Amino acid sequence: MTKAKPIAKVVHRKLGQERAWGQADAGNKLVEIDSRLKGYRYLLILIHEHLHIIHPDWSETKVRQNASKYARFIWQGGFRKVDIK
Repeated sequence: MTKAKPIAKVVHRKLGQERAWGQADAGNKLVEIDSRLKGYRYLLILIHEHLHIIHPDWSETKVRQNASKYARFIWQGGFRKVDIK
């Protein structure tokens, strides 16, 4: 069984200077997420930026609507991110 190739690389860093919670670079298949995000907001922004990578032609409105829909579904299904250190 071959390992699936990642759709995009995810980098966590503070994005305060960019005034953003997340950024997507579709050309380089790179998603940046603010490292201070937690819980539902983290999930929402991760999905949002992922949608920018896989659908670069979508409007910001369409990305927001779909990200919200997917994040709510996954969160209501019981998904939680656990940080183990």
